[in-house]
Amino acid sequence: MPPVSSTQTFPSVNAVKAALDAVHDPEINRPITELGMVKDVTVAGDGTVQVAVWLTIAGCPLRDTITSRVTTAVSAVPGVREVQVRLDVMSDAQRTALRRQLRGTAEEHRIPFAEPGSLTRVYCVASGKGGVGKSSVTVNLAAAMAARGLSVGVVDADIYGHSVPGMLGTTARPTQVEKMIMPPTAHGVKVISIGMFTKDNTPVVWRGPMLHRALQQFLADVFWGDLDVLLLDLPPGTGDIAISVAQLMPNAEILIVTTPQRAATEVAQRAGTIALQTRQRLIGVVENMSWLQMPDGSRSHLFGSGGGQVVADLLTRSLGSAVPLLGQVPLDPRLRETGDAGIPLVLADPLSPAAVVLRGIADRLATRSRGLAGRLLSVSPSSR
Repeated sequence: MPPVSSTQTFPSVNAVKAALDAVHDPEINRPITELGMVKDVTVAGDGTVQVAVWLTIAGCPLRDTITSRVTTAVSAVPGVREVQVRLDVMSDAQRTALRRQLRGTAEEHRIPFAEPGSLTRVYCVASGKGGVGKSSVTVNLAAAMAARGLSVGVVDADIYGHSVPGMLGTTARPTQVEKMIMPPTAHGVKVISIGMFTKDNTPVVWRGPMLHRALQQFLADVFWGDLDVLLLDLPPGTGDIAISVAQLMPNAEILIVTTPQRAATEVAQRAGTIALQTRQRLIGVVENMSWLQMPDGSRSHLFGSGGGQVVADLLTRSLGSAVPLLGQVPLDPRLRETGDAGIPLVLADPLSPAAVVLRGIADRLATRSRGLAGRLLSVSPSSR
């Protein structure tokens, strides 16, 4: 090794710490310096920098990601010759302090999205019956919004028929820090599902109160951070979960997914009119599997046609307010294939006809402004 030149300058500890300000924890998405995760920084005379980092738990699943991010950031500091990262584990007291920093001192189950000042748009993707592609629509809308740069979360609220993690291509498990659950991220989307807590393909056999409790934990105990949009993939029909969502988050809005055939549109209408009882807003209808594009350019309407518009018109009359048909998604085998591969179609082939429609729907939902109902306004009465 050639001798180190006496004129060579080495970085200061402050310069290294400044570089670490740009390193974000992959689960919490905040700087590790802000979270108190930097234990120590030392700079040797030969330009070797040692950074000691506190992990939230032993066996942290993203320890390699943290190590890589720290190494990359510090290596970019002028004068650094080598970066060595040492990992340690937070004490119970440190984890408690972190949880209080992120969630405050309240111990009760508080759902941030139900707070009057919440700016997160919450969409419940519902259907009258199974098999209409509700989960595929949810996953692709989420991925499309995340690709726009929005902070997006998905709750797989279909406890019995959970499928969202597989469609997003993740087998990761959530990390628990005290009473806080850190959701895995896939394709820029934070996701939580009961399937992440069960072994293999074990079925979930629960009654109503357990379903309500699971949904409450997903909404209150999971640390979602500052989300722009939260999507809930609801189970088919108008059962326990739909009622629980209305109770826990009355400000959530409903998006109905149907297929063109009459049998699907009839039950989709029933699923939509639940908004009359829950007093939630129905924002629109998505018609899936609308047609199959043939090689000669013609369309084959395998499941009939016009069902989505029929549902939108019926719900408009039933609810007394406009319920638009947001889009007709053509039948595309790649929608199933990419879902099985864990890469949403809007990312795998964004220019395909189905992806174009789904991205258009995502754009409409992403740019909608929140109404003033239930929000605190910074106004005060004026004297006369």
